[in-house]
Amino acid sequence: MDPKQRLALMDKIIRELDDLKNSQTSVLKKIAQIEADNINLEAGILSDGLPDLHEEVDHGLQKVSELHEQFTEFRNKYEIDNQKFLTETQ
Repeated sequence: MDPKQRLALMDKIIRELDDLKNSQTSVLKKIAQIEADNINLEAGILSDGLPDLHEEVDHGLQKVSELHEQFTEFRNKYEIDNQKFLTETQ
């Protein structure tokens, strides 16, 4: 795979990680909404299960965010290190 193709694939992966972050954020918001609704309902089964679920999804979101940041740095370094190959015309 040539450097331009590798960079394009890295950009695609970054977009996919963005999508994953957005999806997990949406799931977290839905869990919070259910928790808020349950304040009035007072269903014990939800009160018992939702905090753990909220914590797990939040932890997953943090991990994806960290991975996104690290991979973006990796991608940017790759682009700088391969600038010569990326600017050549084929």
